[in-house]
Amino acid sequence: MSEHIIIMGGGVIGLSVAFELQSRGYQTTVLEMARCGGQASGAAAGMLAPYSENVEGPDPFFQLCLDSLRLYPDWIGRVRERSDVTFEYSESGSLYLSYHEADRLALEGRLLWQREHGSTGAIIDGPDLFDMEPLLSRQVKAALYTPEESHLYAPDYVRALEDACRSTGGAIHEQLGRVSVLEWRNGIVLEAQDGRRFSGDRLVVCSGAWAQELAETFDLPLPIYPIRGQICAYALDDVAGDVDGKAVRHMLFGNQGYLVAKANGTLVCGASEDVAGFDTSVTERGIERLRGWNKQAIPALENCAPFHQWAGLRPSTQDGYPFLGGLDPAAQVMFAAGHYRNGILLSPITAKLVADRIENKALPSYYSYFAPGRFDMS
Repeated sequence: MSEHIIIMGGGVIGLSVAFELQSRGYQTTVLEMARCGGQASGAAAGMLAPYSENVEGPDPFFQLCLDSLRLYPDWIGRVRERSDVTFEYSESGSLYLSYHEADRLALEGRLLWQREHGSTGAIIDGPDLFDMEPLLSRQVKAALYTPEESHLYAPDYVRALEDACRSTGGAIHEQLGRVSVLEWRNGIVLEAQDGRRFSGDRLVVCSGAWAQELAETFDLPLPIYPIRGQICAYALDDVAGDVDGKAVRHMLFGNQGYLVAKANGTLVCGASEDVAGFDTSVTERGIERLRGWNKQAIPALENCAPFHQWAGLRPSTQDGYPFLGGLDPAAQVMFAAGHYRNGILLSPITAKLVADRIENKALPSYYSYFAPGRFDMS
């Protein structure tokens, strides 16, 4: 009989782990305190952009993100094969914008190390740049083009993962409220707020920022905090003007935000970030900060108002690295939490690493950097 694995958290990470384990023959039960994908996952812009979002250099986190990007084509195929929910997956490429000639050297430095790690990118400027993005501000001096980067529509992707989990025999329980760990040393027993109990052979904690609440249970420092990310969306028809074809053709990045055009006719702009605990309300200040950057990138947005505004909680650890791995000596408890703004991107690699660890397969050299016990100084 295969092991029964309890997964705490029904966001994109928990659902991805469940889908991978179900695909490998394990029985999984996902426990979600509210609705699957209701926090960081469903609110995400769905960017798969490790080169654009890791500007400092090829550290272990970048390598983790890059490995996940490379898994995506096969991963997408597997999810679509087991789910009836369709979702957008666009290999659009990206442009990282620079407004000053002095910044070009920094772009060239980034391109140099990124090419050593698989990018076929280039620095684009002048008429070539505006041919690629006609609506772009003429104040943009150059951009780093990365054709390998892509994006998907996060809400539908999460729904597809949920459907794929169910279709492969996984159990999902939602609206459980607070879930407590009653036993973890000798078997796994969890209790929902209504008193229902769930038992299994292993536990994988995928509860995002809520994972910090388990620090006392496991007698382990878990410095993971919610960061509120505010996002807004415009109607592309309002932005396009006289431009033929798709109004915004690539993901656009800058040091203050991003813009991503979706197939449903929306232009998503994010993200204004602040520390607000578990508050997911939208603030005027946060959205205005986005609008200020928007019009710098695409002047046509100055006369447009976003039709939708929302916020999600991004689980950030103290050092910016997620928790991936098992508790020592309790190998039956694993963590996959703290992915900050990269949960969508990191979903396939996280699922693979969790499953490989359970099966005692070889793990990449960077795996140890993400150990959940790395803050334990005792």
